[in-house]
Amino acid sequence: MSELASFHDEIFPLAVSFGATGGPERRNEIVSLTSGREKRNLRLSQSRHHYDVGSGVKSLDDLHDVLSFFEARRGSLHAFRFRDPFDMKSCRPGDQPTMLDQLLGSGDGTRARFGLVKAYGSGVDAYKRLIAKPVLASLRVAVAGVERFSPEFSFDGATGDVVFSPGSIPGTGTLVTAGFEFHVPVRFDVERLSLSLTAFKAGQIPSIPLVEVRL
Repeated sequence: MSELASFHDEIFPLAVSFGATGGPERRNEIVSLTSGREKRNLRLSQSRHHYDVGSGVKSLDDLHDVLSFFEARRGSLHAFRFRDPFDMKSCRPGDQPTMLDQLLGSGDGTRARFGLVKAYGSGVDAYKRLIAKPVLASLRVAVAGVERFSPEFSFDGATGDVVFSPGSIPGTGTLVTAGFEFHVPVRFDVERLSLSLTAFKAGQIPSIPLVEVRL
């Protein structure tokens, strides 16, 4: 069972991922009442992202890279990192992440763990997306607006938490913020690849579906 849930810490070929299509999926239950009103229920607390990277294959080399990556992952058996070309940072796509981008929480003097999240919207209705696979080299963390550095904190890849060392735990009422780039954990949502040669030194894979997984 552990093998089925395994994750390979490898990133899908970047050149192909930039040609991807896709985005988040929401699942809601909507029931029309006799009064004409609707009763709506949220079935999933977190959205699930789907992608198709077939259109990103532009050359025979791209085709080979995808084929090799598919075989190395044993098809859909192992999950991996994918760089979403539309949403890959704690900030807007054209900006650079800063340590103040996302609010992770408020310290209480004893709390050492803060889940890494990205908020969409504002206020109490904001959706907080759990970020499980940040690009660690890009992760910046601040407490009360003052940047912290390793070994004052670390990232727990098993839980998705920023973890402060015992001597660096945020004080009561201090805001913990972070900025980062991130990848989406996904797997192939297909059991076989359909390859074709469209021209000399050119390749094509009509569809390569990927689906986000929870780790």
